[in-house]
Amino acid sequence: MVPRRIYLSPPHLEGDEAAAVMAAIESGWIAPAGPDLEAFERDFCAVTGNAHAAALSSCTGAIHLALVLCGVGLGDEVLCSTFTFVASANPIRLVGAQPVFVDSEETSWNLDPDLLEEAIVQRRRVTGRVPRALVLAHVYGQSAHLDPIDAICRRHGVALIEDAAESLGCVYHSTTRGDVMPGTMGQLGTYSFNGNKIVTASGGGMLTSSDAGLVARARHLATQARDPAAHYQHSEVGFNYRLSNLLAALGRAQLRHLDARVAARRRNFDIYRRELGDLPGIGFMPEAPWNRCTRWLSCITVDAEGFGADREAVRMALAEAGIEARPVWKPMHLQPVFGGSPVVGGAISEKIFERGLCLPSGSGLTSAELERIVSIVRSMGPGGR
Repeated sequence: MVPRRIYLSPPHLEGDEAAAVMAAIESGWIAPAGPDLEAFERDFCAVTGNAHAAALSSCTGAIHLALVLCGVGLGDEVLCSTFTFVASANPIRLVGAQPVFVDSEETSWNLDPDLLEEAIVQRRRVTGRVPRALVLAHVYGQSAHLDPIDAICRRHGVALIEDAAESLGCVYHSTTRGDVMPGTMGQLGTYSFNGNKIVTASGGGMLTSSDAGLVARARHLATQARDPAAHYQHSEVGFNYRLSNLLAALGRAQLRHLDARVAARRRNFDIYRRELGDLPGIGFMPEAPWNRCTRWLSCITVDAEGFGADREAVRMALAEAGIEARPVWKPMHLQPVFGGSPVVGGAISEKIFERGLCLPSGSGLTSAELERIVSIVRSMGPGGR
C-alpha cells in the first residue's frame, strides 16, 4: 500500500465545523453580514485580548487597510521585516509607498530592534523624515521582541502594524504589559485564517485594535465605503474586504480548539528535536526567551558541510517519499519584485534562507507519520546513505 501523502500544514477539522456551517446556512444568513460574523469578532477579541476586531477576507487585505488607516500613501516609506511572506510587503506597494526592509536577529528569526533604530535614523538622514509605519511580521509562530520595538516606534512616531498571520496562539512575555499575544501591542494587528494556519476559515483574516474608531473605519472601508443613505452613495474609495458569515461560522468552530492545536504543534517540534537533534549539521529554529512559540511550522537548518547533504537534497528526498517540506521564506530584499528597495542588514535572513527547511507540522500528524519523516531525514545524514 502506498503511504498517505503528508502535507506541510493541512487544515485540521475537529468534527464540529460542519455543524457550525450548517447552522449558519439553516439560519438564512448566507450574505456577508450575519450573527456569526459579529460573534467571530467577539470571540477573537476574547482570545487575543484586543478590544475591537473586524473580520476580513484576508490578512493581506487587513494589512492594506491598516496602512490606509495609518495615513500611508504615495511617496511615504514603510519599514518592513525582510524575513517574511510577500503578503507583508505587497500592501505597501498597493498604497503607493516604498518598503524599507529590516533584517532579523538570530534569537527569534524576527526583526532586529537594533537594526530598526538604525533604519529609522538612516532614512531620516536620507529623506529628511522618518518612515510612516512599520509592518512587523511574527514568523513561524514566534513573536518578535515587542517591548523594544514598540518603544522605538513610539519614540520616533512610527505607526506599528503587526502582521501576526503566523503567530495566533503565541504568548509574548512583555515586561510592561504582562503576557500578551502578538498583534495586540501595535496600533493595529492583523491575522490570517488561510488553510494552512493553526485556525482556518478556509480563508480570511482579522484586523484588531484597541481603538474602536480605527476598527469602525476599517469596517466602513471594507464594505465599499458606502455612505449612510437609502441609495448607494460613496464619497471615497472603498474595498470589498468583509468576511462572509459562513466562513465566520467555520472560523468560530476552529477557534475553540486553538490551545489544543498549539499543544499538538509544539509536540511535533519536540519530537523532531529529540529524534534529529543528535545529527551533526542539523539545527532548529530557537525559541526566544521572551515568548512561548506556537511552532506553527517546525523549522530546521541544514549545514551541508556538517550534515553531508544540503537543504535542497533533504527536501527532495522527502518529496520523493510523498512528504511536503518547504524552504523557509526568501527574504523580501532578495525578491525580484522588490529589487532596489532599501535594506538595513540582510546577512542573518540570507543565512537562514540558505539553510532553513520547514518540516510537516500539521496538528493532526500521527506518530507513524512523524517516524516516516524522521527516518528519511536521518537517512540523508552521516552513516545513513
